[in-house]
Amino acid sequence: MKIYIACDYKGVVVKKELINYLVSKKIDVREIDLSNKEIDDYQDFAFKLGEIVAKDKDSLGILICGNGIGMSIAANKVKGIRCVRAVSKNDAVEGRSHNDCNVLAIGSNLSFDTIKDIVDAFTSSPGPTLERRIKRIEEIIKYENGEYNEL
Repeated sequence: MKIYIACDYKGVVVKKELINYLVSKKIDVREIDLSNKEIDDYQDFAFKLGEIVAKDKDSLGILICGNGIGMSIAANKVKGIRCVRAVSKNDAVEGRSHNDCNVLAIGSNLSFDTIKDIVDAFTSSPGPTLERRIKRIEEIIKYENGEYNEL
């Protein structure tokens, strides 16, 4: 499994801890090559990671900012990305198994134990298997491509 990871200035410490944690689990982790500044803009990191994950179909992405909201909004603007902002293991599991999310947005305001639980749930959950969920995702992709005519 390959995971791309990026953060704004509020997530630098958590990102470093999370990289060490994931590497210890033998996961291939790739940092996005944008440098953090004292104060930087989360959307740049979300857009860059999103573009990379959208092209690398077998990968996942993790974004970290203060609370995960801004990152998830920005990442979801990238074609091919379905980003879940998770504050619990259940959010992460359902993001993957119900919506085939390929990017996780988390907040550095969570405890590191909670972050590890969320990341573990996200990375170990399979994509959707129920036909109705697969159909929903296919329709979202059609809409994203301008091909959805069901409205």
